[in-house]
Amino acid sequence: MVESFSAGVSEKLQYYVYRLIDPRNGETFYVGKGRGNRIFQHLNATKAVDVTSGSPLEIDGEEAPDDDASLKVRRLNEIRKANLNVVHIIHRHGIADQKTAYEVEAALIDAYSGLSNISAGHHSNDRGPMHAQEIEDKYALPEVVFSNEKLILINVNSFDHNSPQELLNRVRYAWRVSRSRASHAEYVLAVIHGIVCGAFVAEEWLAATPENFPEFDETSTQRSGFRGHIAPEDVWDKYVGARGKRLPDADKLKSQNPVKYLGC
Repeated sequence: MVESFSAGVSEKLQYYVYRLIDPRNGETFYVGKGRGNRIFQHLNATKAVDVTSGSPLEIDGEEAPDDDASLKVRRLNEIRKANLNVVHIIHRHGIADQKTAYEVEAALIDAYSGLSNISAGHHSNDRGPMHAQEIEDKYALPEVVFSNEKLILINVNSFDHNSPQELLNRVRYAWRVSRSRASHAEYVLAVIHGIVCGAFVAEEWLAATPENFPEFDETSTQRSGFRGHIAPEDVWDKYVGARGKRLPDADKLKSQNPVKYLGC
């Protein structure tokens, strides 16, 4: 089994995008990008730092977050305990620049469901899979106008557009935010594919624990949620309107960070 590339091969590969496959069931459980021997860092990884050591790729000043959950180190350990080897597939190589590598990786992440990648692909929320109506809305809806409000914008997944309460439940739990900073926000805006779809008032930000949020199964002491309610009708009309409003390009959220602060 190949455990590293020779120097000559590494140079020819340039940037590449790869998949990790669980030999027990043939399932792709991780999609990544890299160069050199990045793909083989997973061979002996027992914790996240073993995989993330070295110089991580970054683009537009944004570095992809790697942690125990996103790298699925537990799964790697389980495969080793079964005396099996992870299957390494390089999906596309010879990529000349990081930006293109991110785009290829993002397309693969969108194509495989149930991955251990904790973040969506680069620009997935902006240019990822959408049905025809979402494409029409993305470019045809009126643009939201911001003034001097203190806001938090949060990317969420699709939801039932007839249920603001469902959207509230999606946007209020659970995120990596500064609770002290978030507490200054007047409103929380839910964003889907660059469209503001909901406006809410956060009454209190709390740690994402069972004591604070017994109604949710997921727990993380590193994340937070808020207790709150749907914003008043005039506020909703300003930011959302009848079908949502487009974010100005300058305020688009980067896919690797689903939370953006405006004025707070």
